[in-house]
Amino acid sequence: MSVRGSESLECITLYGIVRPRLGSGKKMDIISVVLQIIAAVIIVAPVLWLVGRSMVGGAKARFTDALWIVVLGTIINAVLGVFVHGVLGFIVTLIVWIALIKHFFDASWGKALLIGIVAIIVMIIVFAILAFLGIVALAGLGGLGL
Repeated sequence: MSVRGSESLECITLYGIVRPRLGSGKKMDIISVVLQIIAAVIIVAPVLWLVGRSMVGGAKARFTDALWIVVLGTIINAVLGVFVHGVLGFIVTLIVWIALIKHFFDASWGKALLIGIVAIIVMIIVFAILAFLGIVALAGLGGLGL
């Protein structure tokens, strides 16, 4: 698959969202980043909010916090994705998301990691149910080893 001619497209996922990563030195497509933000706000933010609310309480995990986590996480990871690839890119992406969860949900590092893991598990279950019902495809979960 190619984007704008000969640039190759590599996809990784975090929280079930497919995130294009262009090779080193390639320009980021602002439209794809905006579409990623919209998809993440619709799909990831409610799950992250519900999991965060159940683990740190409603006073610390507000829906607006989940929205900020998703928007900032998507933008930061799109920018970092241009420079950092492969396993290192995945680790950096994971640290960014956990740091955002820690900051906005006012949680410890351990609690933030747990919120992230539970959110991923919940999203896998939701996507599996929706795929079983024929509503969505599981293509975005390929990076999770499924």
